[in-house]
Amino acid sequence: MNRKQKKWLTIGIIAVITLFIFSNFKGTYNNMVVMDEQATASWSQVENVYQRRADLIPNLVNTVKGYAEHEKSTLEGVIEARAKATSTNIDASKLNANSIQQFQAAQDGLSSALSKLMVVVERYPDLKANENFRDLQAQLEGTENRIAVERRKFNESVKGYNAFIRIFPKNIYANIFGFEKKEYFKAVQGSEKAPEVKF
Repeated sequence: MNRKQKKWLTIGIIAVITLFIFSNFKGTYNNMVVMDEQATASWSQVENVYQRRADLIPNLVNTVKGYAEHEKSTLEGVIEARAKATSTNIDASKLNANSIQQFQAAQDGLSSALSKLMVVVERYPDLKANENFRDLQAQLEGTENRIAVERRKFNESVKGYNAFIRIFPKNIYANIFGFEKKEYFKAVQGSEKAPEVKF
């Protein structure tokens, strides 16, 4: 093999290695972007189902108000909790333990207010028999199930993303490109016991 052939062989090897490294960086970066976007989209779905719950509450409050006028403080508590829950917005690109905890606290406040409202409803048999109330109750129950499903999907997306960016050598690439670990939605302490809700 003469010098010219060795030179072209060396250039070819360097080109192949460079192409391999570039392809590896590009593929890893693109996968991180896709997984980050999936986690962000999952968070949006969590917010959507919480918003659906918040949208049902004014109708629920108005239905109860017609039967339970003197339960004004309970109804106002629900309205205030809804306002607080809907005003707590989290930027999906900046999900961290503190922001998720803040969001969860506002949603828990609304859940607590709704529980108090349902206790009040027990005192009004005519209200429990009202078709509008029963429809709203069914929609609210369905929405609570959707919340659980979307939170699980969000956590699955975050799990996949976090695992991907922490595996060697992808963790090096993640550090280079600024991809950071995302936080999970965590159950509230004591929530392992399902609350007993009676309608």
